[in-house]
Amino acid sequence: MMGPLLDVKISAGYGDRTTLHDVRFFMDRGDRTGVVGTSGAGKSTLVLALLGMMPWRKGWARGHVLLRGKDLMRCSERELRELRGKEVALVPQSPAAALNPALSLGTHFKELWRAHDSDSKGLQPRMMQLLDRVELPTDPAFLKRKPAEISIGQAQRVMIALALLHRPSLLIADEPTSALDVCTQREVVDLLREISLEEEMTLLYVSHDLITVFQLCENMLVMNSGSLVDRVALSDAGSQDVHPATRRLLQTLPVAPHLLRADVPFHSTLYSSREDALMLL
Repeated sequence: MMGPLLDVKISAGYGDRTTLHDVRFFMDRGDRTGVVGTSGAGKSTLVLALLGMMPWRKGWARGHVLLRGKDLMRCSERELRELRGKEVALVPQSPAAALNPALSLGTHFKELWRAHDSDSKGLQPRMMQLLDRVELPTDPAFLKRKPAEISIGQAQRVMIALALLHRPSLLIADEPTSALDVCTQREVVDLLREISLEEEMTLLYVSHDLITVFQLCENMLVMNSGSLVDRVALSDAGSQDVHPATRRLLQTLPVAPHLLRADVPFHSTLYSSREDALMLL
């Protein structure tokens, strides 16, 4: 029997300070799992540890990160560079910081493609397919633009397209809506949900925004003070026996949890539609 797509057991920190305490979880193919917690809970450190980037921040990590049975924590930096962007991809918090301001949008796609595939013929159809899928222009004039010449919402869509370029097994989205306005947040969340379903993509969605987690994910991992304290099935979040940290997070929601679910039929005597309820958020 095959094991889970992702099997994680991590402790991590900086110097003699431990910021992640034996964080343990699994993900199967196609899972959409949110990671939530208050500031300082360890979400950002978890992302760095999963990608093997703790040494970049002068930190350390112990344990294992098994992706399709391969332990990423036993890989060299050269091996990790070959995996990042291909087997595991990241949609970062700030597209403006992630995109190279000196390069055109088209060059970003060319460089990422060349890093993992020597057959240049495959780039054009894949790039056109992804740009169309994320609802961006496919004309040469758009691809000649620099990152500063497009909106922040368009930049985040470019980052999603880049992350999907090589059809990764695992997509990590780290606070991908925090720099966006409310309307664009909804569009990006809808886009991630639709693509993850179409591609059967495994998505780990890290966010402080509980509302977008409910809209996008099936399960929620709750972190508190560097520990993973709860795993919650979002289809039944309002009736489960949850950790006090989870309860405090759920109490911040302005409407009942079931009103936020994108895959649950809307029933309420207070609002005429789910959109009306979300207008209050």
